[in-house]
Amino acid sequence: MSKDRKIVNNYREMIENTEKLYSDNIAYVYKKDYTAKEPEYIEKTFAQTIKDIRAFSTTLLNMGLRGKKVVLIGKNRYEWCVSYLAVTSGDMVIVPLDKALPNNEIETLVRRSEAEVVIFDEKYMDVMTNIRQKSDNSVKFLICMDDVDVEQVQKFSDLVKKGQKLRDEGNKQYDEIEIDKDKMSIMLFTSGTTNAPKAVMLSQQNICANVCNLPNHFDMLSTDTMLSFLPIHHTFECTITFIYGFYSGAKVAFCDGLKYIQKNLKEYKVNIFVAVPLVLETMYKKILKAINDQGKTKLIGTATKISNTLLKLHIDVRKKLFKQVLDNFGGNLRIILYGGAPMSKETTEGLNNFGIKTIQGYGLTETSPVITAESEERAKPGSIGFPLDNLEVKIDDPNEEGVGEILAKGPSIMLGYYKNEEETNRVLQDGWFRTGDFGYFDKDGFLYITGRKKDIIVLKNGKNVYPQEIEFLINKIPYVSEVMVYAREQDTTDTLLCAKIVYDETIVKEMFGEKTEEEYKKAIWEDVKKINQSLPIFKHIKKITITTEPLIKTTTQKVKRHEEMKKIQ
Repeated sequence: MSKDRKIVNNYREMIENTEKLYSDNIAYVYKKDYTAKEPEYIEKTFAQTIKDIRAFSTTLLNMGLRGKKVVLIGKNRYEWCVSYLAVTSGDMVIVPLDKALPNNEIETLVRRSEAEVVIFDEKYMDVMTNIRQKSDNSVKFLICMDDVDVEQVQKFSDLVKKGQKLRDEGNKQYDEIEIDKDKMSIMLFTSGTTNAPKAVMLSQQNICANVCNLPNHFDMLSTDTMLSFLPIHHTFECTITFIYGFYSGAKVAFCDGLKYIQKNLKEYKVNIFVAVPLVLETMYKKILKAINDQGKTKLIGTATKISNTLLKLHIDVRKKLFKQVLDNFGGNLRIILYGGAPMSKETTEGLNNFGIKTIQGYGLTETSPVITAESEERAKPGSIGFPLDNLEVKIDDPNEEGVGEILAKGPSIMLGYYKNEEETNRVLQDGWFRTGDFGYFDKDGFLYITGRKKDIIVLKNGKNVYPQEIEFLINKIPYVSEVMVYAREQDTTDTLLCAKIVYDETIVKEMFGEKTEEEYKKAIWEDVKKINQSLPIFKHIKKITITTEPLIKTTTQKVKRHEEMKKIQ
């Protein structure tokens, strides 16, 4: 970790430390209108950002909102970041909501949050004005991050100006606040893949404890640029790209959208990219296809062998050797951080061979979020890394293979679920948080996940099957986009293991030619049978269904198994 960066316990300390060290650095860069032919780039320094944070917070405090809850919903943008830190460093509680939620769910969560203020993008104007008119919620103020003129809706830009004027006139409300690092400052609703979302209570100390231990796994530099692409309300993106970036004095560029990722990586000269495997594997497959189309597969294979031999002698020529490949990622990419699902060994090793370090992390909203991660020096493809230094992690009640539920204990574990004591007591026991994930440690201290506790299939003979383990193998088939393994009770004596496979039509046609869907199914079934041969009989897939329609997922790309099962039934 940079010797200048100190351990911080709350956001106020983080803001002051960043101001002292990185004031002149560019904190955020984005386009005024990314659809314009020659877009205007807007840059905000940390000095300007911090000035806006203090001004906006002063206005909110002047509105009598200290200690109150504030809902924040919108795309990844500068005003979102300023709002988040203005609320939290001003002793209010931030409630970030998923921008992809349908209106009825937004209404429900705003009501459940008991928020008195909602800060939002213009696209939510109708739902917010509708909420404001109802009496079943606590909302008193609406603040739009865009410059709109709507009755009873205040403009973010106006409130920042107002706050700056108050401060210039001597208003010290913000400066006189002392932050209680241990009380709830962030309320986050879980993505709810199975049931109603729970409201996770996090303190500033929870997040700061996580952030201050991340440099032991990968050090973010004040000269680094990150691309903010994943939904910023989610703890993975929020803690690593936004908060860790702010703490490190790094620049954050806001992505123009999914189809612009590669363009943005190049134009912003991105060094660190936080992503999910689905995005990375899609990008990697496209690059391999381009290499193959150019007839360079053998050449790249030979270059990789030479490069890996030289690496053993501590000679790294990857940046020069694979320059053409690396240019697909912008040419500056150093580290890719990913989590949320396993990534194929081929992709991780392939990217590492090209000179891009892939680091997998694991965690949950309830753990702020990181529990384990690989590091720049220590990594094992397939594992989810090793625990952060300030966390204890253990396997509860392991079976003969060492597999059991993963438990974690330490300063980044949540305070509990808001107004849900029963569920809090179920997952928090003697300071240990029960993750609901099953896994095991290898002899080197690397953790491996075998599956979610709630997803485990218990066969009639008492044996456990972890769907994710089989899904991981099926996902390696080149034309498989995604897969879900599930069970069907065939009769009183047997449990049928089934797989729903989403295939890539283009790749299937390239491999098998133009055929009917039934013929494709037969060909895919042959590949699944080969996987069966590598597994014990009780783990064999007995039935498959195929489709080109993507599986139903949360906004963080986790499959909603219960929704898919409804379709299968």
